[in-house]
Amino acid sequence: MRELDWVLFEQGGVLSTKQAVGLLGAGKVRHLIASGRWRRWCRGVLVSHPGELNHLQQLWVAVLSVGGGAVLAGLAAAAESGLRGFRAEPIDLLVPEGRTTASARRHLPPGMPGVRVHRTRSLPQEHLQVGRPMRTSTPRSLVDAAGWARGDNEARSIIAAGCQQRIVTPQEIITVVQQLPRARRRALVVETAQYAHGGATALSEIDFVKLCRRHRLPPPDLQEPRKDASGRTRYLDAYWRAWKLHVEVDGAHHMQVRYWEADMSRQNEVWIAGDRILRFSAWQVRHRPKEVADQLRRALMTAGWVPVE
Repeated sequence: MRELDWVLFEQGGVLSTKQAVGLLGAGKVRHLIASGRWRRWCRGVLVSHPGELNHLQQLWVAVLSVGGGAVLAGLAAAAESGLRGFRAEPIDLLVPEGRTTASARRHLPPGMPGVRVHRTRSLPQEHLQVGRPMRTSTPRSLVDAAGWARGDNEARSIIAAGCQQRIVTPQEIITVVQQLPRARRRALVVETAQYAHGGATALSEIDFVKLCRRHRLPPPDLQEPRKDASGRTRYLDAYWRAWKLHVEVDGAHHMQVRYWEADMSRQNEVWIAGDRILRFSAWQVRHRPKEVADQLRRALMTAGWVPVE
């Protein structure tokens, strides 16, 4: 019984029918189910209580229902590693290529978040991370999540967020991509990681750096530290030190009163320090790039920059 208690503890009260029979015998398992103490949640998976599943149990049911070496992957695995801001549903699983996706899907449990099963040819040991349940490593999880994202912007957001939240480094992302020659969106993932290495850890900042390159403007320094009047360290979105030009790219949250007032105070500090400041919305950067580039060019030239023809 001690071994059973350990398995139930390790797996959040969820175990496969094969595990249960091996530990207790088929007769005892049938009795526990018939008495209502245990519940058969889906084919091949038992839960050691009759109630609803918590989050951890849902993950275990997903993995055990698929079996065959399945591990948590994508956003589901990244969320378990600490990624914030993304909905980790459906639950993504990776299985070895020899296990067909169709056969795995027949065993998906009802009454749970959706489960997506992906096949992979490449899952080396260094791409796995011990967890409850087993999952892919944080860099591999993010690279896979970017490949499975609904669009390029979501893919870039996932990689940028992982770097911004410091659960992964840009180099770790690039290393995983180099090991996966068939990964989807390889070029986009590497480009985003390289931008993050240069300091662009938000989608709006990445868009801004790309805009500067596209319009042949000098590259700015990103996340430039600056002490405010109270001695706190603030970070400027983009800064051209040689021309003392500071640019802020505002997302939607900047329209909230508490952020708006803080932004005004920070802008005043920049002016007091003698710098020029320009502000653009993230929407302008993405949808009116020529207008943004024109104002940047004129501001830089006013400050002394000479374009190289």
